[in-house]
Amino acid sequence: MDHYNSLMETVHLLKSPANAVHLNRSIEQFKSAQVIEREILND
Repeated sequence: MDHYNSLMETVHLLKSPANAVHLNRSIEQFKSAQVIEREILND
């Protein structure tokens, strides 16, 4: 069931062409180490 939910989430995220482009660009930045690591602040 987790696998199915993961696939459905991926389909949802890639449904929008603009979102798909943004996600792919982000993945490429990560692969080429063009990222800045930040801490998440908890309030």
